[in-house]
Amino acid sequence: MSENCIFCGIVAGDIPSTRVAETDGAIAFMDIAPATPGHLLVIPRAHSADLREAAPEDLTAAFLLAQSMVTRVTERLEGATGANLLSCIGADAWQSVFHTHLHVIPRYPDDPMVLPWQPHSGDLDEIKAVSDKLM
Repeated sequence: MSENCIFCGIVAGDIPSTRVAETDGAIAFMDIAPATPGHLLVIPRAHSADLREAAPEDLTAAFLLAQSMVTRVTERLEGATGANLLSCIGADAWQSVFHTHLHVIPRYPDDPMVLPWQPHSGDLDEIKAVSDKLM
């Protein structure tokens, strides 16, 4: 647990949340600033700033619970036809709480969410150059 982490406070029960599921390794609770109806968060119980620091067993617990939450939102929320699973890693990637977490965002036809970029074909030479750096 991290002393100043709001999500650690939720895990400990010191900060109220609307839990919808939990396992020995992770909990799922409703996001208080939902992008769409049913938007929830899944966090490992153990503190880590983001998935780069998380222990493999903590990531496994969180991803397995997120998988079940995706199934649950698409089966139980009227009109939900899909879901986005999002992990923000670092402030420049919109991370605002520095405890590993996954957003499960139910998607509905005509909901207000849009991609933050307009996908288009990239330059193949540039893509290859970047891939070489990652190999």
